[in-house]
Amino acid sequence: MAKEPKSKATGKPTERKSVKKEAPQLDQGSAESKFRPRLRDIYEQQVVPALMKEFGYKNVMQVPKLERVVLNVGMGEAIQNVKLLESAVTELGMITGQKPVVTRAKKAIAGFKLRQGLPIGAKVTLRSRRMYEFFDRLVTLALPRIRDFRGISPKAFDGRGNYTLGLKEQLIFPEIKYDEVASIHGMDITVVTTAKTNDEGKSLLKHLGMPFRT
Repeated sequence: MAKEPKSKATGKPTERKSVKKEAPQLDQGSAESKFRPRLRDIYEQQVVPALMKEFGYKNVMQVPKLERVVLNVGMGEAIQNVKLLESAVTELGMITGQKPVVTRAKKAIAGFKLRQGLPIGAKVTLRSRRMYEFFDRLVTLALPRIRDFRGISPKAFDGRGNYTLGLKEQLIFPEIKYDEVASIHGMDITVVTTAKTNDEGKSLLKHLGMPFRT
C-alpha cells in the first residue's frame, strides 16, 4: 500500500490536489486534424523552390505564403426577408466547412431602410488546413464551372500582394444544389498572403493554380 506524502513542516499527511485535465482543442485527435491538404505539400515541395529561384530569396522564411482566405456574402435583400440570409449562412457553411459569422450594419441608412446593427450578410475566415483545402477546390473545381470561363483578372491586387475575387453566384461550388437554393447571390473572396508586392503575390497564387487571364 502506497504511503501518503507528508509535509516537511508539520510531519502530517498532505492533501492530494485534484489535477484538472485541459479541455481538448478544436478538432484535436479527429480525422480532420490528421488530414494534410494536397496543396500544402505542393506549396512546400514545388512552389517554395520555384519562388526562391524566381525572386532570389536567400531564406525560406522570405518566401510568401497564404495567410488566410476570407469569404464575404452581402445580403441586402435580408432587410425584407430574413430567411434569405439564413439560407446564405447555411450555404456558406457548406462551402467552407466552417460556421459563418453574421455581419451587421455599422451605420443606419434611412434611404435603404437600414438600421444600425441589422444583419446584412455573412463572413467566414479560413486558415491552415481548411484554407488550403478550400483554395484547392476553388481553383480546380469551382472556377472552371463558370460559364465561358477564360480566367480571372490579374488586376484585382491591393498593392500588398492580396487578391480579391468577386463571384456572381454560389452555384459554381459543387456543394450547392440548384433545386435547394433560396436565392442566387454573389460573394467576395479575399486571399491574404504574406507577399510584399503584387508581383510576388501573383506569382504565389499562379504557382498554386490560380487561373489568371493572359
